[in-house]
Amino acid sequence: MKHWNLYAGILLLFVLVGAAAASGSMQSYLGNTIKLSGYCYSSSTVYLFLTGPNLPTNGVALDNIYRRADQGGFTEVSVDDHDRWEYNWGTNSLGGGLDAGTYTVWAVNSPNDRSHLGETEYSTISVSLGNPSISVVTPAVPGSFDLRSVPDNTSVVINGNYKGSTPLTVSGLDPGKYTITFSRFDYEKFSTTATIEAGAITEVTATLQPKTGSLVINTTPSGAQILLDGNNVGTAPVTRTNLAAGNHTINATLDGYIPVEEQVRVIADQSVTSTIELEKPSVIPGMTTPVPIPVTIGACSCAILIFAFCRLRAGP
Repeated sequence: MKHWNLYAGILLLFVLVGAAAASGSMQSYLGNTIKLSGYCYSSSTVYLFLTGPNLPTNGVALDNIYRRADQGGFTEVSVDDHDRWEYNWGTNSLGGGLDAGTYTVWAVNSPNDRSHLGETEYSTISVSLGNPSISVVTPAVPGSFDLRSVPDNTSVVINGNYKGSTPLTVSGLDPGKYTITFSRFDYEKFSTTATIEAGAITEVTATLQPKTGSLVINTTPSGAQILLDGNNVGTAPVTRTNLAAGNHTINATLDGYIPVEEQVRVIADQSVTSTIELEKPSVIPGMTTPVPIPVTIGACSCAILIFAFCRLRAGP
């Protein structure tokens, strides 16, 4: 006695279109077409039948479940000159409906049903058939971001992509979470996560913190009163820390010297030194009050001319 199951993988091969296959078994859906193929070296015809849920024990033909194998109901497939055979099993055209479940396909080299396999060669494979399902995917309604910042004109990057500068509206976004990064020169970056909901506008406002540095203010001579951005910060030399990076205004005043106003730029994470040279005003000989040179010369010239003119008109 010789059985085809001794030649599994050589005698009978099963190929399933659009389904998952495992060793000795397959998975598909009711209504699919399963391509069966293999080799038979001992017969010019292969006899196929099916057993499984709610079917007769001894099997039925693959093309009609009402043709019983123990009554000669087989699906007969010819073997070609290369000992190869194949059959396309349409699971939706069996003369009746199959239930979802696991079935066994039998390939035999003679017309013998399941109860008469003792003197035959055969092979089997298990096929699981499930009910087809339909998934309905509803397109998501996009949403928008309304993005603002303090200060304005801050660059915005969403999920790594540059979108523009604030104030900014970004539309057409799929629902979900997004990472938003705000950045501006001389300010610390600000990153946050925000969620887009279908058809909604999500508002995000970022307040950026300025980067800071240090400023050392010296005057020559020292001792000048210092205003920084209009605020009294003491007598030079003065050191100020944690100043916002960017431009600042220094006013230095000292008795007997001309007041000085100067612009200085604080650099983030650095210390900047500003040294202010104070100058005394010029003095006209014979005058006790110092007056800037351009004003003093003009006034005196005018006075001298007027005096001379009056003297000439008066006569001896």
